[in-house]
Amino acid sequence: MSKKTYTPRYSAEFRERAIQLFKDHRAEYASDNKAYRGIAEKLGFSGDSLRTWCLQAARDAGQRPGPTSAARGTKRKPGSRNSSARIASCAKQTRF
Repeated sequence: MSKKTYTPRYSAEFRERAIQLFKDHRAEYASDNKAYRGIAEKLGFSGDSLRTWCLQAARDAGQRPGPTSAARGTKRKPGSRNSSARIASCAKQTRF
């Protein structure tokens, strides 16, 4: 069994500032990926986090296709009825 690593929660204000930094300084880098990595490294988190935040901000602004943050919030939570049924189904199939 593998250990889960701690993933810090960043405030909405911090994420917005990071996204704005990306927008302001994107032209200084050769590619989006290099910009994500470079800016995120300076702020102390992963480039993948910044990439995810930027893409979601573009969806929320209507600049990219896909579900907005508001639409994603209406999806089922892990404790929903279907996940409980799936767990029960797996428990029946597993014999100890």
